[in-house]
Amino acid sequence: MGNNTNTFDAIVIGSGISGGWAAKELCEKGLKTLVLERGRNVVHNKDYPTTNMMPWEFEHRGQIPVDIADKNPVVSRCYAFREDAMHFFVKDTEHPYIQQKPFDWIRGYQVGGKSLLWARQTQRWSDFDFEGPARDGFAVDWPIRYKDIAPWYSYVEKFAGISGNKDGLDMLPDGEFLPPIELNDVEKYFQNVVAKNYNGRHVIYGRCAHLTEPQKTHYDQGRVQCQNRTLCQRGCPFGGYFSSNSSTIPWALKTGNMTLRPYSVVQEIIYDDKKNKAAGVRIIDAQTKVVTEYFANIIFVNAAALNTNLLLLNSKSNRFPNGFGNDNDVLGKYVAFHNYRAHINAKCNDFTNVTTEGRRPTTAYIPRFRNVYKQETDFLRGYAAGFGAYRGIQHDTSGFGTELKDALASKDLGSWYVGSHMMGETIPKESNYVSLDANKKDEWEMPLLNINVEYDDNDEKMVKDFQEQMTEMYTKAGFTDIHVDDSKHAPGLDIHEWVVCVWVKTLKHLY
Repeated sequence: MGNNTNTFDAIVIGSGISGGWAAKELCEKGLKTLVLERGRNVVHNKDYPTTNMMPWEFEHRGQIPVDIADKNPVVSRCYAFREDAMHFFVKDTEHPYIQQKPFDWIRGYQVGGKSLLWARQTQRWSDFDFEGPARDGFAVDWPIRYKDIAPWYSYVEKFAGISGNKDGLDMLPDGEFLPPIELNDVEKYFQNVVAKNYNGRHVIYGRCAHLTEPQKTHYDQGRVQCQNRTLCQRGCPFGGYFSSNSSTIPWALKTGNMTLRPYSVVQEIIYDDKKNKAAGVRIIDAQTKVVTEYFANIIFVNAAALNTNLLLLNSKSNRFPNGFGNDNDVLGKYVAFHNYRAHINAKCNDFTNVTTEGRRPTTAYIPRFRNVYKQETDFLRGYAAGFGAYRGIQHDTSGFGTELKDALASKDLGSWYVGSHMMGETIPKESNYVSLDANKKDEWEMPLLNINVEYDDNDEKMVKDFQEQMTEMYTKAGFTDIHVDDSKHAPGLDIHEWVVCVWVKTLKHLY
């Protein structure tokens, strides 16, 4: 089964948020655990090269040079792909894939994965989410309910550190929260307007993975209070927000039970025909191209939604000729994601006597309010939304010379502006799928991933409803210059892919 140096109690594939957690749990329980990461190592603090740089220290003041943007049209569309963080993103030319339909696949191949880049909002699911398929009759019912996962939410929240309010909402359960950061006056005003005019609609502080009041477990991790720098995508030297790099990976390492192997592209899961179970993995070194096999009784696949499916589809054996666990032929199918296309902005003409001071790493949040208690629209499921208000400095740029310099140096406050973006649930459909290309491979002998994913009529109706409902809510608040927008961007740019049926159907083969 392999020599001692290649045999472990457990193997974890991927070191992002879920891989880091798997490593922490396994190592704490005393299991010798191998963590495989296809990208380079990123050590907390040591490998955050831009984290303390000032704006003027960047050659392009944070912007992406035209030649880099032209070579990387997909990742350049991501809001966080800027000069200060582009080293944490996969470049288009380095890891190609095939778009049967337009799909912006945003990835981070390094130890920590996209836990260095995520937007850090952490809302719980409720029974309204778990019961969605049973309630509206679409898709497969979840085999669990909120009560089954609630204790694990609490377990994770206490260790990670989640800031939030106890809001008492049945569609968005409360958690184990650190103190929240305060909403500003315009956000509180909108919160009151919505509460006064609507039943079942709420504006709250968005729960987020930031340490506002660290506890002993956070200090034990080597993390301290969030400094509200809002430079999170660079890697946080304070560990103020939760990432694998600042939290779970070092925690697992200090047990002495973890072996971390970066530059390890997992080609397939090895199936043992005699034992009728997965026995190990075959990897190729990303730098040397040397192929090695590792073995373990436990294998956790934490390679994010699409790459996990790529790996399982590529893991073929006599028992699973169409991919590991793929007896029912759903592997790679029913890809779903969040729809972030719709936005609405407006102007608030009041509150000219107040402003904000400092920065804040999150926004207000509007929990889902459509199709919660009953099916009430012509589309299935619903959407949540972000909401924020800000007031900037206005400058008169009409003058010349000293007059212009004095005007630019002034700090006259402009109007308040408000903005909201939709986070819509897409429904899983067999027509949205990923598959392996039969002919094209990357330099690590892995088949390129074919992605065939698109919006449908349900998504279009949801976008329209968001625009209509938020326009009504803005109007009731007295906001002016209301402008709605549909970016029409391709799926994927929202960076929230999941493959619902694959997990439910395939996991039963792993036990």
